[in-house]
Amino acid sequence: MAPAAVLALAAASLAPWTAGPAPGADERGAVYVEGAPGSVLADRLALVNRSDRPVTLALRGTGPWISLAAGRVGVPPRTRAEVPLTVTVPPGTPPGDHPATVLVEGAGRQARVPVAVRVTGPAVSAPAVERVRVTGTGRGAVVHYRVVNRGTTPLAPRPVLRAEGLFGEVLRTRPGRGAPAALPPGGAVDLSEPWPGAPRLDRVRVTVTVTSADGTRASATGTYAPLPWLGPTLAGAGVLAGAAALTLRRRRAHR
Repeated sequence: MAPAAVLALAAASLAPWTAGPAPGADERGAVYVEGAPGSVLADRLALVNRSDRPVTLALRGTGPWISLAAGRVGVPPRTRAEVPLTVTVPPGTPPGDHPATVLVEGAGRQARVPVAVRVTGPAVSAPAVERVRVTGTGRGAVVHYRVVNRGTTPLAPRPVLRAEGLFGEVLRTRPGRGAPAALPPGGAVDLSEPWPGAPRLDRVRVTVTVTSADGTRASATGTYAPLPWLGPTLAGAGVLAGAAALTLRRRRAHR
């Protein structure tokens, strides 16, 4: 056993009272419950008064999921009391481990009882990309985008960026930087990528693709026009060029 664990065990044996999971088939280091979203899970705490005097203990859970049968418990000398607790898992909670704690205080000391809540359910990987845009121009251009985890498991997003202009590719596929190692379900992160080689005369479509660890992908595209009038001008020039070519063909045919 590690020295820290030995010291903790020795301190608990000398304490006038202790708190922990109610004894079961084995000695548990934490309250452990498991169930699906929307379920109500039950367990018990054991409060042991080793002293020769009665003690009153205050109990509270660290999260809204935990409910205790009593907020204050009086324990007679040399007695063990058990307090029921319930864990209500909200509907829509993503599967995985959700740790919590029950705090017990009294007689000038404090103890924490770990509560390990495991929520069951299918693991779904669903990355999403939103709000792709470019600010600045030339060497000061920056690509901005948001990565959202719409799945039920933590996401390790791997973003890549590419861009195409009116005359072809202007940004080869390259990895984005700054993505978190683990984005929790429902979480979102705003990222940005400097683009010093952004064109000054073009109309560009910037595409950001995010891939999860299991290969699931999601993409989004934003438009970048450093000169807003350039696109309509080029389009107008194309129309005029087409009209001129058509007129020339007609004249040649007439001749």
